[in-house]
Amino acid sequence: MLQRVVRSTVIDAPLERVWAVIRDFNSHDQWHAVVDASRIEAGERSDQVGCVRSFTLKDGHRIREQLLTLDDREHRSTYCIVEATVPLERYVATVTLKPVTDGNRTFWHWESTFATPPGMERELRQMVAGGVYEAGFENLRRHLALGGDLRAPGAASAAPLPRALPVATRRIVVPRYGGPEALAAIDDTAPAPGAGQVRIRQRAVGVNFIDVYLRRGWIPGMLAENASPGMEAAGTVLDVGEGVTGLMPGDRVAYLCPEPGSYCSVRTLAAAHVVRLPPAVEFDAAAALLLKGLTAQMIVHDLGRLELPRRGPPRRVLVHAAAGGVGLLVCSWARRLGATVIGTVSSEEKARLARQHGCAHPIVTRDYRFAEEVQRSFGGADLIVDGLGDAAFDENFAALAPCGHWVSLGNATGAPRAVDPNLLVHKAATFSRPVVMAFTAPPGALAERAEALWAALSDGTITLPPIERHTLEGAAEAHRRLESRGTLGALVLLA
Repeated sequence: MLQRVVRSTVIDAPLERVWAVIRDFNSHDQWHAVVDASRIEAGERSDQVGCVRSFTLKDGHRIREQLLTLDDREHRSTYCIVEATVPLERYVATVTLKPVTDGNRTFWHWESTFATPPGMERELRQMVAGGVYEAGFENLRRHLALGGDLRAPGAASAAPLPRALPVATRRIVVPRYGGPEALAAIDDTAPAPGAGQVRIRQRAVGVNFIDVYLRRGWIPGMLAENASPGMEAAGTVLDVGEGVTGLMPGDRVAYLCPEPGSYCSVRTLAAAHVVRLPPAVEFDAAAALLLKGLTAQMIVHDLGRLELPRRGPPRRVLVHAAAGGVGLLVCSWARRLGATVIGTVSSEEKARLARQHGCAHPIVTRDYRFAEEVQRSFGGADLIVDGLGDAAFDENFAALAPCGHWVSLGNATGAPRAVDPNLLVHKAATFSRPVVMAFTAPPGALAERAEALWAALSDGTITLPPIERHTLEGAAEAHRRLESRGTLGALVLLA
């Protein structure tokens, strides 16, 4: 005969904050006092339906549970036990959250059905109801209120939990400048957050071309040897330092940081660089989108000003590396704003992908020759988005339309030569070399721009690029892939 256990409570926290903790299938060792250690098997994401978490309890029992459903609209998840030393048979549980109408609070409903060996019905029913559900309610309340780690000594007391201990982290460092083989993995610690800081257990790390520049030693003042590259990542807040508001342990977050160091599993950094994630945005998507998406936003709105009402024909936008992470986002965003999008790519496969993301006219070229076709077919480009650098310098100027704007983003083929103002005057053209960090630096700017980015993803203005995933220890292979020009979309490292 199946047993049924039902428990409900109200948590004095917004639904989004509670759901951010619950939807992470591997977070329970951070907030539930009975759980000792937990991991997701096979390197899968902790919010991926079908993933299996393997964990031990403080009393020594071992359990494997599988995530069956995850509904961000209904704020509901269902899971089952697939193997356990606890004699719970055919165990299936459902967690449902709903907003409370009288205040910014959350109603939490937790129920399960299971079978037990004869004579153990009462004992196991009480264990699930009290030791798992009711204790879990109280543990999560304390976790949200105190900002502590329930695995720390003394977690059963009501006293604030210590934050002074460092946490183990795995880091990818550059012992010496060079090729991808220069990247090395080391064990290290992430310090406790100080005033204004937050410590994050990272789930996904964004890989960008600036990481290649840093690894090569092209910007030595930005990355010293034996330091870690990486400007962005996404994960879960472990703890926060004094004075931090708006972030709590368990929050799902992403960050864009002007100081490199994201190639690691746990990182401590300034809370000013961190933004909270909507429930629908997964960690790998956030790591693939934040830097690239804000760069695309900067291009189409701040520099290209494509959203302004205009008379006459559509703006003509030329996007280099149109099948790359930034390129695909610029293509889709510019097309949504009514521009005619031209792109350069290195293969027919990339041309097909670029078309799917809004590039109406991809040009396949591996020798950086495109100006003649752009001028012949379109009369030039009003906006050029250039991450190629030196090899395309002359072609870019030749492709510009009168009064066009040339945005230089990167150095994939080497740093571009200095631009002579007397050259630009021939076309009344303008040139810019922007850094997205300058646009996100003012107080509140990062959060505001990130909200606009998530909204653009939600309403279909932009489409998530393909994501190529590597392990953190596979950072060298990710760099090789990026430099080979063989990748499509974005690359991330799963921490």
